[in-house]
Amino acid sequence: MIVPIPSNHQRFQIELEIKAHRRCLVGVVVYDPTVPNTDYFRRKVQFREADKRSLQVLMPLSPKHCVLELFNKHTGGDEGFEVTDFKVSPLPKPQVWGSPARHRFMDFAFDFAQKAGHTRPGFYDSPGHEFLFQYLPTIRDATGKEVITPARIHRQMPRVQLSQTMFKKYSIPIRVFILAHEGCHYFLNTRSQTRADLCGLKYYLDYGFPRIEGVYAATQIFAGHPVHVGSSQIKRTKDIIDFITDYEQNRKAA
Repeated sequence: MIVPIPSNHQRFQIELEIKAHRRCLVGVVVYDPTVPNTDYFRRKVQFREADKRSLQVLMPLSPKHCVLELFNKHTGGDEGFEVTDFKVSPLPKPQVWGSPARHRFMDFAFDFAQKAGHTRPGFYDSPGHEFLFQYLPTIRDATGKEVITPARIHRQMPRVQLSQTMFKKYSIPIRVFILAHEGCHYFLNTRSQTRADLCGLKYYLDYGFPRIEGVYAATQIFAGHPVHVGSSQIKRTKDIIDFITDYEQNRKAA
């Protein structure tokens, strides 16, 4: 099932109700159909029996035109389920705290995150030449060995190295979370991964990105390289989940 949406770079949300006629796994994706590797939203909805589920698709960033696609993950078709409710409404303007420089960095990050799936390796300057992204096929250390990280930043200068191999696999929200994390290393001048995680996550959530993608940002990176997963990575993921839980509770209480 494919639904074209004239998004026109606007912020919006989609509210869906999916009715499954039997056990199935439904894939839900929103993407830019004009370029590859540009998913603005990815989700799997598991039905263990005939049932109904509601789903909210948050789109704080969007291309000029996008497509919402739903499909049976086992067959690739649209059998076994139907959409019984569908509504599109605007997302409110975000209220995000940050210095002017940090807002400029994140605007650059938003733009690059949307291009990263189909742009070539090279150097990319922000407007005003304030920040620099070095897009590499892979990130390597001084000996030429590949470094298992999607991005890294020099804490004394706003230059970020990014791995094209890894970035192409991620959804746009995950790319944004990673870039927000790297920006926090620079703006806070911190080596702490957890401090950068939570600083970047706060900006990410305040802007209106899906909460679950913040968890995916950690788990997908670590899952891709399980040999490197240890107690520190497990703790980082737990800290992210706890932060999101507190964030949601605080919003409900406000």
